[in-house]
Amino acid sequence: MMISFVMATGMHQGAGRRLERSCTGDPDAGDWLRSAPAARGLERTEAFFAGRAFGPHRHDRYAVGVTLRGVQAFGYRGAARHCLPGQVFVLHPDERHDGRAGTGAGFRYRILYVDPAEIAEALEHRPLPFVGEAVGRHPGIAAAVGAAFAEPALALDDLLRDRILLALADALAAADPSARPAARVTIDRAAVRRARDCLDACLPSGIGAAELAAVAGLDRFVLARQFRACLGTSPHRYLVMRRLDLVRRLVRDGLPLAAAALEAGFADQSHMTRHFRRAYGLPPGRWTALSLPGR
Repeated sequence: MMISFVMATGMHQGAGRRLERSCTGDPDAGDWLRSAPAARGLERTEAFFAGRAFGPHRHDRYAVGVTLRGVQAFGYRGAARHCLPGQVFVLHPDERHDGRAGTGAGFRYRILYVDPAEIAEALEHRPLPFVGEAVGRHPGIAAAVGAAFAEPALALDDLLRDRILLALADALAAADPSARPAARVTIDRAAVRRARDCLDACLPSGIGAAELAAVAGLDRFVLARQFRACLGTSPHRYLVMRRLDLVRRLVRDGLPLAAAALEAGFADQSHMTRHFRRAYGLPPGRWTALSLPGR
């Protein structure tokens, strides 16, 4: 985790103090980091550094991220690397590296720390992928990192966590020319049906990935792949869309938006609103005004 890097690598004096400051005004006025709620095997951090970020170190997880602003410079596998805005960086477990700003403007980035065991399980225990290009344009990896930060203030539920891990594992494998392709499997449509029916039955409460996999009778990542093959989406996305369907039904029946959001299983109205806008392209208040003009 990033905080452990700060403690272990002897950052320049004063940087640690700046990391403790909350951001006000200009978000890049001083060094800072924000860690989102962690999930099993997956940590999420966004940070800004104006100069040297951390000294040489190594860790036992994948560190995969996207540079948002500035130039991120680091030494890795015997060479100097520079990651520009929009580019992805992939640091492999047990590889020594450091970090610093490549210009006086500093750099800002988002990063995921992922246990290799989670990547291996998502790839159904194929060999771990190795991305030889430490910096590059990898849309699939960037999309997986972006999905992990869609709701940075909220903890990842099991289904969303697995969706992110599966997307990231597949994207890492796609970026490794030597990666062995996944074996073709027969789709167990009955298992997918059981999982879908279970999701339909537990909209407000939700269900954990392990419990859903047990209902289906499949490994959880196998289920996620087969669910998408049959229904075109992930179990997590399916659950969110059915919750939004329930919100619309409840609002049509006269329930206020805030109450409908809670009834459908969202954390609060703002949580529901963000998903509503992503799904339909307009906020729920606007949808209500257009759909129910007399209300």
